[in-house]
Amino acid sequence: MRKIILPLAAGIVCGLMMVSSCSKDNEADVSTPPGGGGGGGNTCDTVNMKYTANVLPIISSYCYGCHGNGAASGGVSLDSYAKLKAQADNGNLIGTISHTAGFPAMPLGGAKLSDCNINIIKSWINNGTLNN
Repeated sequence: MRKIILPLAAGIVCGLMMVSSCSKDNEADVSTPPGGGGGGGNTCDTVNMKYTANVLPIISSYCYGCHGNGAASGGVSLDSYAKLKAQADNGNLIGTISHTAGFPAMPLGGAKLSDCNINIIKSWINNGTLNN
């Protein structure tokens, strides 16, 4: 009896974790760039990306559910410039949103951010992760 209950309990816990994980409901939510850059068609402007105007809207839309407003899933909070910059500087931000091997794919349980959103964040990082 004990051999049956333990795997059953583990299965229930895993199922509950999957149901309650932080993610967007569908791919359309993740592919629309809220940070500007890509106002129509397939254009994605990544020139002179700014933290407040371009990066913060993406992070708040796709990351704050688990990593902002007091939430720090996995011990990671992104709800301030300093906290986001730390994750950008150590390579974790790009690794996770790009679904790079060796990094946990984010958003957890959801589709990868659009290439445009990833490129906006990469551009901001490549230009010095300024608080602008």
